[in-house]
Amino acid sequence: MNNQLLVFVLDGRRYAVKLQAVERVVPAVEITPMPEGPDIVTGVINVQGQVIPVLNIRRKFRLHEREIDLNDNIVIVKGSKWTVAFAIDAVEGVISRRQEEIIPAGNILPEMEYTEGVVKIDDDIVFMHDIDRALSFEEKDKLEALIKG
Repeated sequence: MNNQLLVFVLDGRRYAVKLQAVERVVPAVEITPMPEGPDIVTGVINVQGQVIPVLNIRRKFRLHEREIDLNDNIVIVKGSKWTVAFAIDAVEGVISRRQEEIIPAGNILPEMEYTEGVVKIDDDIVFMHDIDRALSFEEKDKLEALIKG
């Protein structure tokens, strides 16, 4: 079975997320800050009447943080419990990989809690972001409480 992956770029490095989790990719929009949200949540966006939390995956991946640029994109993904978004520099495209071509994150380091696996593209190692494990239990509880209002 082949896995379709959306490949995106952050700070010149490639990352991926399973395409089946992606609802859409939209141009950068203004993010409304969420003062009481968990540190990993940058704020929220309104997409066709739906308020969606925006995660700061740069912080999770220990990348240089910066303001969102008008040329950036926002990826909206559906996890098992909720829909979230995150800002990226650019979409590179969609690739297909067989399951055996995906190295599970636990085979590399058990501590890779936000990463589902690793795939190779050309000579690059690309980390697959796991949206369901992107937040700690404490962050999930705070986010769920804020979403429910």
